[in-house]
Amino acid sequence: MNNQNNVIKRYGKHSYPKKKILCLVSNVASLHGMEVGFFAEEMTRPFYDFINAGYDVDVASPDGGEVKFDGHSNPENPEGTYPNDLVSIGFVHHKEFGKWMRNTKAISEININDYDAVCVAGGGAPLLTFKDNLKLHKLIADFYENGKITCLICHGTSLLLWTRLSDGILLADGKTWTGFADSEGDMINQMFGMKVNDYTIETEARKNQNTTFEVAGALEPFAVRDGRLITAQQQHSSYLASQLVIEALSE
Repeated sequence: MNNQNNVIKRYGKHSYPKKKILCLVSNVASLHGMEVGFFAEEMTRPFYDFINAGYDVDVASPDGGEVKFDGHSNPENPEGTYPNDLVSIGFVHHKEFGKWMRNTKAISEININDYDAVCVAGGGAPLLTFKDNLKLHKLIADFYENGKITCLICHGTSLLLWTRLSDGILLADGKTWTGFADSEGDMINQMFGMKVNDYTIETEARKNQNTTFEVAGALEPFAVRDGRLITAQQQHSSYLASQLVIEALSE
């Protein structure tokens, strides 16, 4: 006899309202003589979840053109740390999506009215390339102020340190959010045997008395939704971020 107490049934959702998402990644930068880009999974996993929901997705970067995975997150790098990232492998070898790595849209080409949400990946380059890019800050502010879901992952959340709304107030003010933790930065420093970045998101965020910054344990999946703003702590939180975006767009 089947014991009903041991039976687990779970239902999912297959079809969602049609939406269009902009996935945004950093262009390549140089950090201590190393070429850095964006963290593979922080773009490809949300991308995968979005297309599975039936959404249309574009990939853009501040300058447009070629973009690259960070070496340690590139699953095809023999010295990388994530050889089993099948989603990123599938992305770069897809007959259409793989081409975007060589020719992303520039943010100057983006009309926010074409999109329902933006999802920004982190990685090694954003702390360098996002900080002083006022056009990028304005793009993110415009997405948010026009009622769009605004999702930032890992070092992509650094934009909340600088992005100001049209009234001059920081987007982060009055919000609860997360991002790459100092404990995780310490792990990176230990891995490379030096202080890798000049500043950290957590330390800078905690200087702002008008915002609430929270983190989980190092490398633990954690994401926060505060209204239209969705943030995720690091790569292991990418799937949580995409789930929150899909939930928000389904309301």
